[in-house]
Amino acid sequence: MQSPLPVRDGVNATRLRLPDEGPWATAMDYMMHRWGHIDPQGIEDRFDAGEIVGEAGVPLDRATKLEEHTFIWYYRTLPPETRMPVELSILHQDEHLLVVDKPHFLPTTPGGTYIQESALVRLRNQLDLPDLIPMHRLDRMTAGVLLLSTNPETRGKYQVLFEKRQVQKEYECVSAAAPAPGYPAVEFPAVVRNRMTKSRSYLLAEVVDGEPNAETRIELLKAFDAGMPDGGDGHRGGPRPGAARRALYRLEPHTGKTHQLRVHMASLGLGIVNDAFYPDLLDKAPDDYTRPLQLLARGIRFVDPIAKEPVEYRSRLELSEYTGRLHGHLP
Repeated sequence: MQSPLPVRDGVNATRLRLPDEGPWATAMDYMMHRWGHIDPQGIEDRFDAGEIVGEAGVPLDRATKLEEHTFIWYYRTLPPETRMPVELSILHQDEHLLVVDKPHFLPTTPGGTYIQESALVRLRNQLDLPDLIPMHRLDRMTAGVLLLSTNPETRGKYQVLFEKRQVQKEYECVSAAAPAPGYPAVEFPAVVRNRMTKSRSYLLAEVVDGEPNAETRIELLKAFDAGMPDGGDGHRGGPRPGAARRALYRLEPHTGKTHQLRVHMASLGLGIVNDAFYPDLLDKAPDDYTRPLQLLARGIRFVDPIAKEPVEYRSRLELSEYTGRLHGHLP
């Protein structure tokens, strides 16, 4: 449903569905029931100023009856956010698409405590593109190629590609070179298939019994000592004492379940380096920008529905555990 209020400061207006019935005589009564304990004066002021609207942008006032509107829209008061020390870089831009390298730690879309500090809101404000919409999502802790639509008139043509799985994605990750104790050896390339589920009320994705709905092809690219990712020739002082042997892997997901790549690597005993969720959920801690999750969306390719030609976009970022540097993560 189209919002009657425009994007403001890169953020969409909030839509609220009013109940069909209840003990509330007016729309303001219902909003007081929901949020009056937080800012009752602010709610009254917004109604008085005509800042809460219904369909077609009709302003509501204190006396607007509950049943007069099904949906209402308003701008939330956004809390201040500390800017993350990470930056987006543009890989491609035309009249239909924007392709960027999203850094680790920055969420794709606003949510929770991250509003202004999301890739979408940053880019809308930076490029003055209020109609910008992501065509897919990357986890907050995953870096790499992110595709966004700049043109509402052609957006559907690109959305169909994702719906029909006509977009090929390639990721890279750094994990142990051999499975953890208790896991069988893996012969690469390997294909992991299982059934995954994730509820909104539970933080982690889970593997459950049933028909597979998630599939990933995994290829071992290069093994290396943790202290010498560039080949072990001693130019960086040799491997760190007791350093584990690690490897760079290529991941090709054939489906797009939440946390799919992280779960599939962990299921092989090859949990991705710096993953705070899989295989073990660690205690919540402040972001450590020197230890990003070693997962990168390396490339995306498809036949462009406008140009009718194959296109491919590749990330310029690198995984720090492999290169020994933090490209794109610190200013």
